Amino acid sequence: MTTDQLMQLLWAAQGITKPEYGFRTAPSAGGTYPLEVYVVAKSSGVVGLEAGIYRYEPRDHTLIKIIDGDFSRQLMAAALDQEWVGAAPANLVITAVFERTTAKYGERGVRYVWQEAGHAAQNVYLQAVALGLGNVVIGAFHDNEVQMILQLSDFEKPMCVMPVGVLKTS
Repeated sequence: MTTDQLMQLLWAAQGITKPEYGFRTAPSAGGTYPLEVYVVAKSSGVVGLEAGIYRYEPRDHTLIKIIDGDFSRQLMAAALDQEWVGAAPANLVITAVFERTTAKYGERGVRYVWQEAGHAAQNVYLQAVALGLGNVVIGAFHDNEVQMILQLSDFEKPMCVMPVGVLKTS
């Protein structure tokens, strides 16, 4: 998988579409943008990218390294040993800070955050197909373990894990 492919997937998930307004590729209730996207990159998984955990920065369309090292096996264990998590060159992890939206919409904001995560994940699916990549949304994982692996604050919750990679042809 190339860095360009990965960056295009990240842009599809949460990229900026109108810099003057900060609009993103996925709709967000009230422009509260509660989502964050992380990459868990495997050793030799993404050409030109060292193994590690990165956070996507939409405003600059860059990756910020959070932790060095290959955490694909730990993430696979947290995802109930689903082998495609460990095998993927990279896993996207969509997280949310619910308070960004619930501060404006109260408890109904929780629904909006889940909807936004679905929009972002669907954008990744569509972009992956266009790039000839494969991916899947994983919802079965231990939240607290994923939170610890990514070193998230208590306010940031994992929404889904998305292994992505090059499709094998037969």
